[in-house]
Amino acid sequence: MHGPIKASAIQMHAVVGNVAANLDKADRLVDEAAGSGAGLIILPEFFTSAACFQPGLLDAVQPLNGKVMDFLVSKAKKHQAYVGGSFIAAREGERYNTFVLAMPDGSTALHDKDQPTMWENCYYLGGQDDGILSTPLGPVGAVLCWEFVRNRTVSRLLGKIDLVVGGSCWWTVPQNWVPKWFWDWHGRENARLMAVTPVTMARLLGVPVVHAAHAGDFRCDTPWLPGAAFESFYLAETQIIDAAGVILARMTRADGEGVITAEITPGRRAPGLNPTNSFWIPRLPLLFRLIWAYQNLHGALYYQRMKRSGRLPMP
Repeated sequence: MHGPIKASAIQMHAVVGNVAANLDKADRLVDEAAGSGAGLIILPEFFTSAACFQPGLLDAVQPLNGKVMDFLVSKAKKHQAYVGGSFIAAREGERYNTFVLAMPDGSTALHDKDQPTMWENCYYLGGQDDGILSTPLGPVGAVLCWEFVRNRTVSRLLGKIDLVVGGSCWWTVPQNWVPKWFWDWHGRENARLMAVTPVTMARLLGVPVVHAAHAGDFRCDTPWLPGAAFESFYLAETQIIDAAGVILARMTRADGEGVITAEITPGRRAPGLNPTNSFWIPRLPLLFRLIWAYQNLHGALYYQRMKRSGRLPMP
């Protein structure tokens, strides 16, 4: 078992689709985390681009072994720390949402998110690995966004890992055209779900969780509603949680961009919650599941259409 380690989780206000600008942000924030003494530094899911339904995201893809990988490896070696985050990565003619954990010696371990969430289907395919990364810290589980709310994530990690690292790019309902009553219900429930999700995973697995997230507003198109703008924001909730499910450090949407740091000890304890046989960990309202199904279908069709038309770059 590894001893205590100081961990940092980064909350970003990304520029949607702008890889260069977001790498500059990440460069500054990783250095800030390292300056606090962190030996483990985690960036959000899609830290190079964020995610929404915007044509520019087609061009946010990066080769797996390119400048983003080089960035993570160089930071890990420079700071003698574990540095991780996910980005849209191309290899073998397809795209994946790939989490890379770079280690102090320059080696890496990878996880492809198992299933895209809603409009994410426009930009990548799901992966097949188990999400268990072999590291000197012990076996580490990589978990991204709605992998945190599916029981199959628990099934593949339970009793096999000492730590969870990962993050989210979790958005909410549009602010510009939904009725107030809809926002009052759906928006509050979505924010509540985001806030409790990393803690729930820590309690289900009995291991610490380092969860990085996006904050900030964004504007994009609405799937299958041409001309309808989707103006919204990311829900944030960057958290560091111990194996008992106690939040040690936290940033909310109101805190904006920044870094949190806390000491954790990788290792397993008896889980505080039992998994169920259902697909979802929480009981998702019907409307959540309907939006999930409609946007998944739209995104899968969009990905294949863009690929056939040659508009899906594969660097």
